[in-house]
Amino acid sequence: MSTIKSVGSLTSALKKPKISRKRLSRYSWLPDVLRVEGSVATKIWGPVLTVTLFASAIAYAFHHGHNVTMSNSVTPLLAVVVGLILVFRNSTSYDRYYEGRKDFGAMASNIRNLTRMIWVNVNLPPESSAAAWKGKGPAPGSGMTAEKLRKLKVEAVTLCIAFAYGVKHRLRNEHGFNYEDYNGLIPRNLSRYDEFGYGTSSSPSNYSSYQGTPATISRRRSDINASPNTNMVEAGHGLHIQTDSVTLSNDPQAPLLGDSHRTVEFHSNFGHSLPVPLLIAHALSRIIFRFKRDGFLETIGPAGTNTMNGLVQGMVTQLTNMERVANTPIPVSYGIHLKQCVSLYLFSLPFTLVRDLDWRMIPVVTVVAFTLMGIEGIADEIEMPFGTDKSDLPLDKYCEEIREEVLFMIDRLPEGGEGMHGFDDGEGDD
Repeated sequence: MSTIKSVGSLTSALKKPKISRKRLSRYSWLPDVLRVEGSVATKIWGPVLTVTLFASAIAYAFHHGHNVTMSNSVTPLLAVVVGLILVFRNSTSYDRYYEGRKDFGAMASNIRNLTRMIWVNVNLPPESSAAAWKGKGPAPGSGMTAEKLRKLKVEAVTLCIAFAYGVKHRLRNEHGFNYEDYNGLIPRNLSRYDEFGYGTSSSPSNYSSYQGTPATISRRRSDINASPNTNMVEAGHGLHIQTDSVTLSNDPQAPLLGDSHRTVEFHSNFGHSLPVPLLIAHALSRIIFRFKRDGFLETIGPAGTNTMNGLVQGMVTQLTNMERVANTPIPVSYGIHLKQCVSLYLFSLPFTLVRDLDWRMIPVVTVVAFTLMGIEGIADEIEMPFGTDKSDLPLDKYCEEIREEVLFMIDRLPEGGEGMHGFDDGEGDD
């Protein structure tokens, strides 16, 4: 009963307002025609206004007797090129948008499968297995109670939720654990990497592998926190490292250690750091290793363990795929040439239409400019789908869906060998 209460308090602390899904099948024409919010009009009104003013100047000059007309055989040549470039540009941007959604969906599928496998298949080993244990070390599951194992499973599945949030912040170039999304999801032994940086530690014992390297100075964490000369620098990927400003004497006879000397340990990987999702994936792999080592995965055997590790590997793969989309921009020369071609076409259009349309040419050119520049504006908006604009993927909602599903599983769904709501199902498999 105490286990259920403790888990219930955790889930109540993690719960968020219930999200609502939009009806994708809702069809509206007139409301969307009249909408300005969320449209590309607010982004392109400046260039469209420029083309309109230029067309007005051409119409004014023609109206006052100046010969500003041009043959109609010029614009069709540009129209073909502009049309092909715009189609390719829009198609490429939407491919990036769809690939981002597909990769995030595949990651969500892996998280759902991994949390379900952990919740159902991780259990204390049968007494017969512990009694028959003849290997070295403690027997499988020794010292572990059902309550402790349940807490460890809750920690594992909540780390899966944190992985989704970590991917979201990573793709938005938001580093570290200082976000409300992580509240109640990140254990203390993992959040310390954000405070002190990957490659730093509070004691030399954590870096026994570096004992053979020449060390210079080492300083306790409490001394670092108390020093007025301590600075926080970003080591990359959003993990911060504390550094000191140390004044060195130029006197060759000065003692190496003064009265207020301090010791600092330098390691070869001090300035390195890891993205938050990779830290979480590492913690998940260590938990799965512990489950296997302590005999909590006997019901699924080595194949099930490999499947769980494969799911974590898949989550990292999907993160890498989304990073590829986010970090691969459209070539600058392509974007520049596209804008130049569209501008040349639009600025040549008034010369070919003014003879036939006179002042009526102005709204026609404005509509054409709005259409072509709008296509380019849409492509520019959706080519990076992980931001916070209205046209971007709703990553916040996707992550909240994962959170709600996992918390429902913790609250209501039984573990392996349990009946619904924690009661024995009567099948004798407890």
